[in-house]
Amino acid sequence: MRIVLALIVWLAVSAAQAQAIQVVTEDTAYTYLENGRVVGPATHHVRAALARSGFTDVRVDLYPWARAYAMASSQPNVLIYLIARTPEREDRFKWAGELMRIKYHLYKLAAREDIVVDSLDAARPYRVGVMRSDVRQHYLQRNGFAHLVESSGNEENFQKLLAGRVDLVPLPRGDVARLCARFQVDCSTVTPVFSLDALTVDLYMAFSLTTDDAVVERLRLGYAALKAEGRLVAID
Repeated sequence: MRIVLALIVWLAVSAAQAQAIQVVTEDTAYTYLENGRVVGPATHHVRAALARSGFTDVRVDLYPWARAYAMASSQPNVLIYLIARTPEREDRFKWAGELMRIKYHLYKLAAREDIVVDSLDAARPYRVGVMRSDVRQHYLQRNGFAHLVESSGNEENFQKLLAGRVDLVPLPRGDVARLCARFQVDCSTVTPVFSLDALTVDLYMAFSLTTDDAVVERLRLGYAALKAEGRLVAID
């Protein structure tokens, strides 16, 4: 019996090691390039979970969000992170584990004293920069925002704010700090004007629907084991 169990475990590990996994994400304060390698707090969790689960053939790439989302929506063995788990997306992916919770705020240029936003309704007349296919775009569209300006990523969106091409952008505080540093901008030049509390969401890693259930379950178990062992630090 022990021999049979050992064989089953060996076969499962061997299958996981042989399985090629394409991992995709976007540029954020938690996922970014450093010396040509995708790193960041969230990336550390994902890499650690994949390693703990026995996956060795892994490629992690950074793309504009719309492209990463399209890949995870159409190709097998694609793992996407950080993706918001929303009711609309629930049946479109196979969810492998929660990585963090995030809160968004609407930011404006501090010099724009003409922009006053004390409610979601008050923000509707303004030009709001959003990322294509992102949960923030979907949320604002559902809430009647008609002046959304699409960008491919956070950097382009932030540059539009700095250049006055949009009036507001929804960002988490961590991204603002990193973007200010990247563009050598004093963060006091931008200021939050309204918190999008209803948009506070949990961000996950999730597989494409065409990924085998055994692959998904193996990552779930590996990630759960890492958390139970206390090897992961919470992402702020």
